[in-house]
Amino acid sequence: MTTTNSLYKDITEEERRTNSYARIVPGQTIVEIPEYTLECGETLYNFPVAYKTWGRLNKACNNVLLICHALTGSSDVQDWWGPLLGSDKTFDPSRFFIICINFLGSPYGSCSPVSIDRATGRPYGPNFPLVTAKDDLGVQKLILDSLGVKQIACVIGGSMGGMLAMEYSASYNDTEYVRSVIALATSARASAWCISWNETQRQCIFGDPYYDDGYYYENKNGKKPDSGLSAARMAALLTYRSRNSFETRFGRKMGKNTSSNTGDSTVATTGANTVASTGVSGGNNGTTSLINKEELEKGIRYPKNKDEEHWLTHNEGSKTINGKQRNQDKNLPTYFTAQSYLRYQGTKFIKRFDANCYISITRKLDTHDITRGKVEELDEQKQESLDVYEDPLPGFLQTLKKPHLVIGIASDGLFTYGEQELLGKNIPNSILKRLDSPEGHDAFLLEFELINNYCLDFLHANLPEYYDVSNDELFKDWADHVQDVDNGGESVFGEAEKNITNW
Repeated sequence: MTTTNSLYKDITEEERRTNSYARIVPGQTIVEIPEYTLECGETLYNFPVAYKTWGRLNKACNNVLLICHALTGSSDVQDWWGPLLGSDKTFDPSRFFIICINFLGSPYGSCSPVSIDRATGRPYGPNFPLVTAKDDLGVQKLILDSLGVKQIACVIGGSMGGMLAMEYSASYNDTEYVRSVIALATSARASAWCISWNETQRQCIFGDPYYDDGYYYENKNGKKPDSGLSAARMAALLTYRSRNSFETRFGRKMGKNTSSNTGDSTVATTGANTVASTGVSGGNNGTTSLINKEELEKGIRYPKNKDEEHWLTHNEGSKTINGKQRNQDKNLPTYFTAQSYLRYQGTKFIKRFDANCYISITRKLDTHDITRGKVEELDEQKQESLDVYEDPLPGFLQTLKKPHLVIGIASDGLFTYGEQELLGKNIPNSILKRLDSPEGHDAFLLEFELINNYCLDFLHANLPEYYDVSNDELFKDWADHVQDVDNGGESVFGEAEKNITNW
């Protein structure tokens, strides 16, 4: 019952040949959808959508857990939420048909800037249209229909995935299609704070000289805006963790000795003064950087990367910098483990993600607002005549009818706990849980035990028939064998690593 409707052509192998990022995800299915008109008015034709499933659909076609992944995640739930997947866990394939659909704009198989535009035979690149969470919902409904799904038992998502879960709640509020919703570390609309961080990250990419207005796929030298994308990832990491999390783990510890070309690869900035032989300054990547010793000696500029810092620090004798004598034996520390961690993460990220995709997805995040198209928008003149701004969101949340579990993180600096409190206080049939984790936003990918317990309690209460002992015979024979997984926090796609210093 899980075979795809013939309307959608299975193009898994074709997409993997043309999209190197899609090859990273094991065992997913990629189908071609003939046509879909986006919220922005543009229409996509013959485009791919990737998804992955666990378990089997029951006879009533209603035992579905739909999981919505985060900003740079994929359809591979086992990779980034593995500890929640398995028998007697939140994602139990012996009871539920579990599906995660890769959203539009992501490079991991669904239509995105790296996908081939059939009209031109080239990647969409910067011409990929604006897509929204509402578009994802519409496209995912086509996939679910093709699989025979009649009802979703629960939509579950964290961060950007939680935004999509809230879209499902709002869009199917007056129908029985969605029975319940679990939203973690998320919001009903993108805040100005969130939008500002996204813009900062995009500007990192735009400022890379190899960005080339997004047409870098056509660069004959093969250069990509790796430094810009790396810097964007570094900025994002500062929002995923908390200040105290960084302070506890790093403090002012010194970075690793970089006198040889071993250790972590790093990425800093690039441009006309790039010194690394790889074209990306700040890192070794197994090669020796090209060092302009004269500039360093004369103090024309300060060291840009670890090779230059090491050369200047350990070169015999003293140097004159800007007319002042520099004593090499009393060199001040300038390289710390916090820097090393960020650079490592930047290098790791550019190996698995595309800059145009990052721009597309962060713009999608900016557009998120579950009230758009569902409440009357006040024109500017009417709004100015009001003594107090009338925010339509609380009132709209009060109309939602599905049971909701909302999980917030006290130390979250990106989707602040107040945003989850707004959901919990206004959605009538909701439960609000607070994670007092010091890990910041990423706690939704780290605090597995607590999250699993909260989710199981909610599912038992709102979907009791799937946990009725007398019904066990109906479920156990349908289960695909799924081995319980604990990745120890190491993940290809997840935003978080359990051990922040294990790099």
